[in-house]
Amino acid sequence: MMSGYDTLPKLPANHVPLSPLSFLARAARVYPQRVAVIHGARRLTYAAMFERCRRLASALARAGIAPGDTVAVLAPNIPEMLEAHYGVPMAGAVLCTINIRLDAAAIGFILSHSGAKLLLVDREWAATVRVALAGMASPPQVIEIVDSEAPGGEPLGAMEYESFLGSGGAAAPFRMPQDEWEAIALSYTSGTTGDPKGVVTHHRGAYLNACGNALAFELSPRSVYLWTLPMFHCNGWTYTWAVTLQGGTHVCLRRVEPAAIFASVAEHGVTHMCAAPVVLTMLIHAPAEHRRPFPQTVRIATGGAAPPSSVIAGMEEMGFAVTHLYGLTECYGPATICLWQPGLDDLPLPEKAAFMARQGVNHPMLEEATVLDPATMRPVPADAATLGEVMLRGNTVMKGYLRNPDATEAAFAGGWFHTGDLGVLHPDGYIEVKDRAKDIVISGGENISTLEVEEVLYAHPRIMEAAVVAQPDAKWGEVPHAFVTLTPGAEALTEAEVIAWCRERLARFKCPKRVSFGPLPKTSTGKIQKFELRQRLRDTPPPAAE
Repeated sequence: MMSGYDTLPKLPANHVPLSPLSFLARAARVYPQRVAVIHGARRLTYAAMFERCRRLASALARAGIAPGDTVAVLAPNIPEMLEAHYGVPMAGAVLCTINIRLDAAAIGFILSHSGAKLLLVDREWAATVRVALAGMASPPQVIEIVDSEAPGGEPLGAMEYESFLGSGGAAAPFRMPQDEWEAIALSYTSGTTGDPKGVVTHHRGAYLNACGNALAFELSPRSVYLWTLPMFHCNGWTYTWAVTLQGGTHVCLRRVEPAAIFASVAEHGVTHMCAAPVVLTMLIHAPAEHRRPFPQTVRIATGGAAPPSSVIAGMEEMGFAVTHLYGLTECYGPATICLWQPGLDDLPLPEKAAFMARQGVNHPMLEEATVLDPATMRPVPADAATLGEVMLRGNTVMKGYLRNPDATEAAFAGGWFHTGDLGVLHPDGYIEVKDRAKDIVISGGENISTLEVEEVLYAHPRIMEAAVVAQPDAKWGEVPHAFVTLTPGAEALTEAEVIAWCRERLARFKCPKRVSFGPLPKTSTGKIQKFELRQRLRDTPPPAAE
């Protein structure tokens, strides 16, 4: 006999596809006069932002953009980039944000692979875009953004963004997704080997991950969020939508520089921000004249490689409360969070910082995150020692890779998303990433975590940044090679001194055999490019150690 539960209807009254576009409509209704966006002297209320985004959606439709088309954006953290996160999907299109540090060839590849029909571009990148478009058989229509805070640039001769908005209707109706599985955004991975992969995300995942961010980061209508994390990176980890969900204020920052960050925090009462560990290091070592006092505690979320415990401790001492997140482009940014536990604040700062350097537990809206043996797909022992691969599953994992079924199938093998990161599971259930699978050093059959060695290097008072990679070795197969950047103004260090420092704190086989000094190559989001360091060793092998 049927229970009757399955006969109840799914109706517009009780079922609405999830989309973060609803966040802006609500914010404009609930907080119409609240300042939504600050950029230099510009101020936009939520009512004005909602109108501008509707105009953008209308203008795109009138320009021939149809649901399912791709609209690309090449711009830094400016209001127009934020508006694109609403206006483009309001037209039913898919938003493709492009890394502003890419060269013309890479930008051309992304525009071609994505099939972008229209490109919004900040004038500062006009010269690069001109080269990228010249190599395309079917270049997209171009709309040029002229930012009041920009250094200038040669005009592209295209329609300007404000004129384009003027062609749209101020109160034009906009399209909500008919199915929450519809694509909302397309983001390209860094492509360190071969062409970058196009990660397709959907409205449901964007909605849920933004809700998880608001919950985990404790955003509220009083929050003032500073855009130090690039909006082009995983759609700003979905904080483009999360801050709006809570009616907070977005403070745009065109360039990530310590002086500008401290000034924004002091002048606008910033309460929240996100940044890669390298930005935290920049702030810790900022010259005294760039610093500004501020009375509030600023919550700062960091991700990417685990921030060394010394960096976390340094930020805490400066008045920043650090939250450690972990994730990838394929999971909308944050996938795990190192959650606070009772008694944590009572620990000595070094012990507290060491705990906070873990990647933690699954994000509020992610179903599950754990460490599995990739060969058997079984959980590793929760002993904080047995290495496995960090794997995820849930509604905040991508749809897949655009036009790349083989990569999609491999990423989802066994019913889990394979991150490619090696980690351990602690007895309390917290995940700690030990290395990228491709970054682990295997020396004489022993696995060496480069993150463990880097943690020791960062603890040296004269070392500001460090990266460890595998160096080929005739005897051991591979040995660790350290690249370090000294703290500004610090007395010089020798290779022998660095190696001796490590030998006092690590097993001898884990210690670097060679040390190189100088600035480290980084991505636009501040991640150190270890593949480039490995290439340096291949191109110019160092002399054999004595």
